[in-house]
Amino acid sequence: MSGGPRPNVSPASPSRISFASSYAPGTVVIDTTGRKLYLVQSSRDALVYPISVGREGFTWTGTERISRVANWPDWHPPAEMRQRQPYLPVKMMGGVYNPLGAKALYLGNTLYRIHGTDDPRTIGRATSSGCFRMTNGHVVDLSRRVGVGTTVVVVNRLSASVARGGSGG
Repeated sequence: MSGGPRPNVSPASPSRISFASSYAPGTVVIDTTGRKLYLVQSSRDALVYPISVGREGFTWTGTERISRVANWPDWHPPAEMRQRQPYLPVKMMGGVYNPLGAKALYLGNTLYRIHGTDDPRTIGRATSSGCFRMTNGHVVDLSRRVGVGTTVVVVNRLSASVARGGSGG
């Protein structure tokens, strides 16, 4: 199935916030309750991106590393997903109609990814099957700042003292 055209997507700048933590610079920290992805810049600040997370029963926590980065990735819905949603294709080519969006950052050997979306209205919601959705502009920006081997830490909730609001972006 065709995913549609594959236009050039410009990066969208995230906000920089105070982020007092012991995570190493360059670490990606995902707060599933807060529905935010943080890219740690230093012991004092981070870039923050709004994301979508797994719906109830599809969230997870743990540490992975980015194992692959793909532009306009093809989508192969897993068999379990196609059982729940029989109308899904076996394969959809990359493009603007593909739910993985403009980029996908694959997490370890799992089926989970940080990826763009064909529906930016879902950002900030718990709607996925465990992946983390970003706007296409944000995932393009993030992919320019991280790469294969980057540590991704997924937590249920960050301490309130860690992330303390924006200072522009």
